[in-house]
Amino acid sequence: MVNFGLRSRSAQFTIHNSQFTIPMTQTIGIGVIGMGWMGMVHSRAYRLAPDRFYESGVRPRLVICADEVEARARQAQEIHGFAEATTEWRQVVEHPEVQAVNIASPNFMHLEMVRAAAAAGKHIFCEKPVGRSPAETAEIEKLARQAGVVSFVGFNYRWAPMVQYARQLIEEGRLGRLTHYRGRFFAMYGSNPLGLLTWRFKTDYAGLGVLGDILSHVIDMAHMLCGPIHRVVSNRHTFITERPLPIPGQGTHFSLGQPGDPTGPVENEDYVGALVEFDNGAQGSFEACRAIFGPKCEMSFEVNGTKGALKWNFERMNELELYSPNGDPATDGYTRLLGGPAYPFHGNFNPGDGIGMGYEDLKCIEAFHFLRSIVEGRQLEPSFASALALANVQAAMVRSWESGGWERITELRHDS
Repeated sequence: MVNFGLRSRSAQFTIHNSQFTIPMTQTIGIGVIGMGWMGMVHSRAYRLAPDRFYESGVRPRLVICADEVEARARQAQEIHGFAEATTEWRQVVEHPEVQAVNIASPNFMHLEMVRAAAAAGKHIFCEKPVGRSPAETAEIEKLARQAGVVSFVGFNYRWAPMVQYARQLIEEGRLGRLTHYRGRFFAMYGSNPLGLLTWRFKTDYAGLGVLGDILSHVIDMAHMLCGPIHRVVSNRHTFITERPLPIPGQGTHFSLGQPGDPTGPVENEDYVGALVEFDNGAQGSFEACRAIFGPKCEMSFEVNGTKGALKWNFERMNELELYSPNGDPATDGYTRLLGGPAYPFHGNFNPGDGIGMGYEDLKCIEAFHFLRSIVEGRQLEPSFASALALANVQAAMVRSWESGGWERITELRHDS
């Protein structure tokens, strides 16, 4: 077990109607690896956390950032105020003033970086998917667990205030016994055949396709709201098999090539569908696609129980549809709830009903809970154990692709 060494006064504050005690003005040195879009988002989140959660006493300090493209590292340093910048990611792990390493690099680097950070006794935040494969995720979970460090994963959608309220309703039994769960993530970022053949489309770098990239969010959300999964049957498909080659160090996975550009093969799946059966008997379905037309970023779920139902869609993040019948047939139907300070975390960002929050606000809440894990000296969720739980489901889906039938969820955890 790590000695967190906290020696400061304490302050109490409230999150989601619960009291927490955190040492007053506890500073945590942060190092961020990978200064593309996501690394920049995480850096802004750390900067915003002490503003939005001031009374917690959590004070992240941006010590050093790393990117293999020097200009990108220097720009991130200038924008976010990192004390140092480097092109060598190991300098982040080895820096004596860094207590927490934030990994926002491509998937193929995660295992090596986690291994180094865990060996150095640094707490670790890693963007999903934690590993390129379920087996790699299991190894990463083992490394952090054996090192006794705090781990955290970028499942930011779970932090939306209306999602947190949905969880609260389910836990309070307002929906009764859960009977159905439908989760999906449809995104258009890969719908254009001119979309570049970035690392996300190559197995050596990304590992799985949408099963790792975006269906991981769907599985994590289902675990949080509906509980463990018993068995699955799944299929996959690749709609766009060739894409233009990218220029190294330029653009994002939203960037486009030009007609006639050299192309290469897409090596992983554009689509995954699955039927699922939960341990509690609820029946469900999962879908994810990066090459669909229409939905821009439809990370959504629908939950039905014996007393009610609810729906949420990230494209309308600040709304929740709730069916909670009261016996009056004139008002029997879904009610649209609008986000506001009555819902978890919303009041930390603005004081008004119907005044919306955005994607990066969720990353701020996420960063704060990672920091909270560190200063409280206890593991909060989602941790690498959460990532391993969904990796177990992913592994069963892969087996189902091969067998064509139902596969039970089995444990991949490494205990050696």
